[in-house]
Amino acid sequence: KAKNEGLTDLIDFYLRDYRDQAGTFERIVSVGMFEHVGIGHFPNFFMTYKNLLADNGIALLHTIGRSSPPSVTDPWVRKYIFPGGYIPALSEVLPAIEKTGLIVTDVEILHAHYAETIRHWRARFNANRDRIKTIYDERFCRMWEFYLASSEVSFRFLGMTVFQIQMVKKSRLLPLKRDYIEKLENEM
Repeated sequence: KAKNEGLTDLIDFYLRDYRDQAGTFERIVSVGMFEHVGIGHFPNFFMTYKNLLADNGIALLHTIGRSSPPSVTDPWVRKYIFPGGYIPALSEVLPAIEKTGLIVTDVEILHAHYAETIRHWRARFNANRDRIKTIYDERFCRMWEFYLASSEVSFRFLGMTVFQIQMVKKSRLLPLKRDYIEKLENEM
């Protein structure tokens, strides 16, 4: 898609374990991967972030989380959807970041937004169910619909959320207010 959009001179894609990445970067964004790191690897994950982040860099972590205290991830979800996955509480993530010396400059919580995203995914899934069933099977379709429906409920009513955590090495890098985000979006 980047090639079709003429962006290949602006972005590089790497498919590799985050622990094997070398170099420094002005921007680091992790989306939908942290849930698979495992709580025992949080310190290494954030130390890797710190080591890869340029002194003038900004990092963003986008991850599913829970608004409740630390707990276990649903066994059904761990078995069928995210094998070995763990849904962290913010109280588990922030201390791991702080211990590396990275500075948290913003935290955004997106619970209702993600419920809407999942609602749309489910509608699209159901609109394409017959085609999907030819690729997988009815059992998979029932399982996936159950997952999407229960996830929407979890995000809407049961405390599941998405954390977007912004980090830097030096706090002077960012403006005093968040309005720069909207300004940049409007320029796009």
